[in-house]
Amino acid sequence: MLRIAVVGSGPSGCYTAQGLVQQHPGALVDVLDRLPCPYGLVRYGVAPDHEKIKSLQNTLRSVLEHERVRFLGGVPVGPEGVPVARLRELYHAVVYCVGAATDRHLGIAGEDLPGSCSATEFVSWYSAHPDAAADGFLTGARSAVVIGVGNVAVDVTRMLARGAAELSPTDIPHAALAALSASRVSEISMVGRRGPSQARFTTKELRELGTLPDTEVRVDPRELAMDPACADPGSLPAPQRRNVEVLRDWAAAPARTARHHIRLRFFLRPVELLPREGRVGAVRLERTAPDGAGGVRGTGRFEDVEAQLVLRSVGYRGVPLEGLPFDPATGTVPHRAGRVLRDGVVAPGEYVAGWIKRGPTGVIGTNRPCAKETVSSLLADAAALEREPVPQEPVTALRAAGIDPVRWEGWRAIERAEAELGASLGRGTVKLPDWRSLMNAAHGGGLQGLSSPSESTGR
Repeated sequence: MLRIAVVGSGPSGCYTAQGLVQQHPGALVDVLDRLPCPYGLVRYGVAPDHEKIKSLQNTLRSVLEHERVRFLGGVPVGPEGVPVARLRELYHAVVYCVGAATDRHLGIAGEDLPGSCSATEFVSWYSAHPDAAADGFLTGARSAVVIGVGNVAVDVTRMLARGAAELSPTDIPHAALAALSASRVSEISMVGRRGPSQARFTTKELRELGTLPDTEVRVDPRELAMDPACADPGSLPAPQRRNVEVLRDWAAAPARTARHHIRLRFFLRPVELLPREGRVGAVRLERTAPDGAGGVRGTGRFEDVEAQLVLRSVGYRGVPLEGLPFDPATGTVPHRAGRVLRDGVVAPGEYVAGWIKRGPTGVIGTNRPCAKETVSSLLADAAALEREPVPQEPVTALRAAGIDPVRWEGWRAIERAEAELGASLGRGTVKLPDWRSLMNAAHGGGLQGLSSPSESTGR
């Protein structure tokens, strides 16, 4: 038998486990996760109103329910859990699929002011991640600026404009639902430093903004005109051309009265967050212009946009895992076709897949070919790996180290508790928002110990 640990239960981890058991009849795969819940960013990164994408959990579930795959939740890897070296002793091979755990910073004055945070933190809050910061994002906010023009920026912009009627049927935690329903944010600006033809959002996501009830989407035609590619979008690749066509339609539409106003801004870069009454009050933006080489240059002209909430969405970044090599320039683990490299030499039995392998690029489906390459490398090494002695039951060793994994039955108990919580609130399934309630449910305690919905806002 070939015993393999896959660290991370998101798409890349599940696709890796799937490939291993499908292609090796003797592979036994333990999928480890720091959290007691599986599915990674599908559970904690996909917006609650994107139910079609969230349904991917059903595909990942079929992998984790395979007879030769085990889910072991609540198992941290690293200094506060199982050391990398110890994990390597317990399995013939270890595949790290740990994603990119942090976000990029703007590096400007005022970025640390209250009211300024990352889109990642905001997403974690409304997705009920147990490490999420306590509620307070929307306190006193009337205007918001989202910095970035990718799909995550579109997600948080859309969520800021959603109302109770659209969010209540989703699994959003009850405290986040209450806060978003009571939000006074009416002006939302999404800002990109380059032109419309270079925006990273997909047309499908972009168009959703135009379907929001009681919401007006505006685009400044003068900013479109600054982008040479917008004059003749027919020469653009199809995805960018469709984006520009949508933006041109919005730019030409007459203004109308609405509860929420979303403004898509281009050729502006943040240079400072301005304080007011001890928190962020405005964003100072510098007008940029195309530099003729695909980038932009500053023009020295500035504009202040009011905002009591600033969400930066300028990309993710991998973080080092103690015991593994790490390239700080790329935010990835050095590898060759998925095989981890230590000082340029292949480290037997250590592999990577997903964002920690290739960087935070692509969509969920990009993880399939990425995992396929890593699986091929591992299975090519399988004969040599199987000759190394490993314990018959790694879970015994984990328990001896003081770690009691949450098994699949524990996860199913969490699901039942979330259904019970939703029923008690007159909703469908509602996510448990904190460590205490998750672990209590996983160990058979149901909803005992769960804070009241108004209190369950963070840790």
